[in-house]
Amino acid sequence: MLRLSKKADYALMAMKHLAVRRDRGSSSAREIAELYDIPIELLAKVLQRLVQRRLLVSQQGTHGGYQLARVPAQISVGDVIQAIEGPVTVTACSTHEAQCEQFSKCNVRDPLWRVRERILTALGECTIAELALDPPASAPARVAVLHTHL
Repeated sequence: MLRLSKKADYALMAMKHLAVRRDRGSSSAREIAELYDIPIELLAKVLQRLVQRRLLVSQQGTHGGYQLARVPAQISVGDVIQAIEGPVTVTACSTHEAQCEQFSKCNVRDPLWRVRERILTALGECTIAELALDPPASAPARVAVLHTHL
């Protein structure tokens, strides 16, 4: 099953948060973690990884925190996912380093490599700016229960 890890989910949530708040300066890891109920230790590691991959910049100090390293339209969802997860793979032989016993006789290797390329293209076309356009999730609507007395 193709599925993002919690780390990738958290990375994308943080990137969207920073894109939406871009004009307000930086946000701390604690602020983001508390706002989205993310474990602070895990989010701090994710944010540091994004800094290492030059998708975020961080500033120390009382007014420090994290900011996007580029404009949101220049950061793709694929950039973020690969920064956290590593290369996108569909099969064991998705990278040229790994070879399985069926490599020479495999009849689905090449079609699955094309599927991988399509996935990478889709992830590369979707940007953090696009994520930021979606309205934030709202709290569940509260239903008022009216009691009538007869």
